[in-house]
Amino acid sequence: MKSSHPPRGAEASRPVPQGPSGSALRVRLLAGALALATLWAGGATYYLVFHDEVLARFVSQQSAIQYGYEERIGALRLQLDRAAMEQSVARDGIAQRMAELARRQASMEARQAVLANLAGDPDAARSLPSAEEPAADETPARVLGAKPFPTPDGLELRTRDEAAPGRQSARLVERTVAALEQRLDGVAEAQTRLLDGLGLKAGRGAQRLRGLVARLGLDPARFEGRREAGLGGPLVPLSSDAFGLSLLQVQRSIAEEARLRRLTAALPLRRPLSGEISLSSNFGARLDPFTRGYALHTGMDMRAETGAPARATAAGRVSQADYNGGYGNMVEVDHGHGLTTRYAHLSAFDVTPGQWVEAGAIVGRVGSTGRSTGSHLHYETRIDGEPVDPQRFLRASDAL
Repeated sequence: MKSSHPPRGAEASRPVPQGPSGSALRVRLLAGALALATLWAGGATYYLVFHDEVLARFVSQQSAIQYGYEERIGALRLQLDRAAMEQSVARDGIAQRMAELARRQASMEARQAVLANLAGDPDAARSLPSAEEPAADETPARVLGAKPFPTPDGLELRTRDEAAPGRQSARLVERTVAALEQRLDGVAEAQTRLLDGLGLKAGRGAQRLRGLVARLGLDPARFEGRREAGLGGPLVPLSSDAFGLSLLQVQRSIAEEARLRRLTAALPLRRPLSGEISLSSNFGARLDPFTRGYALHTGMDMRAETGAPARATAAGRVSQADYNGGYGNMVEVDHGHGLTTRYAHLSAFDVTPGQWVEAGAIVGRVGSTGRSTGSHLHYETRIDGEPVDPQRFLRASDAL
């Protein structure tokens, strides 16, 4: 019976058959390698095909970011330029207004000097508000600064007030300049009121003096036609502004009042005797003390003690100082414009012919020389050589 087992040598030399698991592994490895190759080839192909498009998209994104920066920076620069321009315009406007304030101040100081001169009061010039430049920290001259902006989103536009740190000081300067302008306006109004008051006062004074001269029976025309001595100077026309025209009118009124005051000062308005006057005989028709008949008394008789001083009633030049018949010792003073005064029955002379005397100066001493019944002063006023009642002049002096 044959054995079913092969011999050992034959079994060892026979090839071993391979199973299905080894073949499948090789197939998987080959398939994986092929897939990797395919992917690499696809990726390389994609990179080669779409490289330019990716690069363009990246550059576009970077450009958009850059444009965002530039747009925001440009907007901020425009805003800063606009703010700088506004500040420059504001500074120019402030400078012009300050220059105008300085000009107005100089003009008002000159006006005040004129008003003080017209008022006759050197202390009438009041201090005016100064139009000096504001301090540096009160002027809109600060340079605007900007913080660094890390991203376009951080470039936020600020409001006008936030973008201008000097705007608050600019408003302060504006208020200061406006206050100065208001103060100068107030000074101008005060000067106008003062000028109007001076004109009104001068007009009333001139009117009163004209009325006084008229009550004396004098024609004001007789005092005109003679130029004032010691006046002159270059002709400097006044400006045609309202204040200048008003000033011209007021100066005319004041000059007219001053002229009338000088005129009245030259009139015999003072009393010839000191103290209260006691009349013993008035001007006009009376019973003559010697003839006991009616006769014209050309003056006023004033009681006084012998030796009492007789005083000039106005400034003038002595035309007579001598014995003159019934007047006795008489002094006559010529006051100009046809006006003369006489002081009669004197006991002594204190002046000589041709001598200039001021108002109130002693011209002689009371006595009883000439046609006189006792110690008294005979006082006369004459216009163009004709005697007039001295009372009109003495009463006028009470009205001054």
